[in-house]
Amino acid sequence: MSVNRHLVGLLLGAEEDWPQAFEAISSRLGVFRYEGVDHVLDTERVRIHPFNLRDRARHQVVIDRLAYWYYHPREWLKKVALMDDAYLLNSPFTFQSMEKHSAYCALIRLGMNVPDTVLVPHKNPIDNVRWAYTSRNYNDPFDLATIAEEMGYPLFMKPFDGGGWRGVSKVRNQDELMAAYDDSGEMLMHLQKSVEPFDVFARALTIGPETMVMNFRPDEPMHNRYAVDHEFLSAEVGQETVTITQTVNAFFRWEFNSCEMLVQGDTVITIDYANACPDVAVTSLHYYFPWAMKSLVKWTAFCAASGRRAKIHVDTDPWFEVADDPDLDYQAKLVRYQQLADQHFEKERYLDFCATALPEIDDMVLEWISSPDFDRMLTETVTQTYPEHEREWFMGHFRGLVGLWVSDQNAVPA
Repeated sequence: MSVNRHLVGLLLGAEEDWPQAFEAISSRLGVFRYEGVDHVLDTERVRIHPFNLRDRARHQVVIDRLAYWYYHPREWLKKVALMDDAYLLNSPFTFQSMEKHSAYCALIRLGMNVPDTVLVPHKNPIDNVRWAYTSRNYNDPFDLATIAEEMGYPLFMKPFDGGGWRGVSKVRNQDELMAAYDDSGEMLMHLQKSVEPFDVFARALTIGPETMVMNFRPDEPMHNRYAVDHEFLSAEVGQETVTITQTVNAFFRWEFNSCEMLVQGDTVITIDYANACPDVAVTSLHYYFPWAMKSLVKWTAFCAASGRRAKIHVDTDPWFEVADDPDLDYQAKLVRYQQLADQHFEKERYLDFCATALPEIDDMVLEWISSPDFDRMLTETVTQTYPEHEREWFMGHFRGLVGLWVSDQNAVPA
């Protein structure tokens, strides 16, 4: 009997923990059957070298964690998507042009709650010989302090395209404002109204049609930012956070993204919606790491086995049709947006795939997370991440949190 083998490429930077987890779980899947055909996931870490544009891609799916800053593999991704129908998590076509700035614009158009935001011209001249002429003839003078006063302190100054908290400054007065602007250099910056007070900071990790909304504490050290808290949002607000983040991903054709929201009472305010390389480190996600790995394997397997085709370009029409409908209030629009997101991610077909093709994956992931192989990976990660005198404490910390996840899974009725 023939088996369809699907090669999944992992395009990596400096990560070792989640790739080992993905490889281990994918290997344990073995042969799985979907719609009368047997399938196998093979994984390979993608190497970087010169490539001929006419070379056929060997990979059917590529999980990209590198090309948002490394241009050579980014252009390889574009080639294999355009010429060889490789499925990409995520698409460089939209992440290159549709960054946080575009996400703010789209969400405002869709009626979401976005803080008051101003795009500020570069502080320092950009590296272009035409800058001086263009600036002299066309750049209007402006008073940044006046803009800030009109918006009202406190504010955040942050790069328009984001990048792992790079260049983010909270400014409480004019002195801090001007210092942050001076430090921005050639970065193009947003000035955004701070949301104060707020009740909770929610960070949602979405992989395909699956979303985990977590209680995020950005002022804590990275190992303690994600609180293990299952009921920090009401059912209604929790569903709204899921709908918003899945709307963003479906709108921009993003498959693997984290989104940030501040919650004031029952109001969800969107603040950060484009993360080409979302955090999935075991040393930060800990309790939620198994869910992330299981979801990533399931979505990758579904995309490969179902022959899911990439939609490279954004189609705004169905979304803006809902946004511009005067007969729909905000809640009605959310319902429609969720329907569009479910349609984009083929949610019904995906859930059927998980139930029929991967019925044992929950037990499989639980077994691996409980295994010596996982503990070896965790030990290696802690050793590489923390100084020697802190490693024993961190091993206890992460073993305890992952052990809590194992206990919770074992407590779930069969």
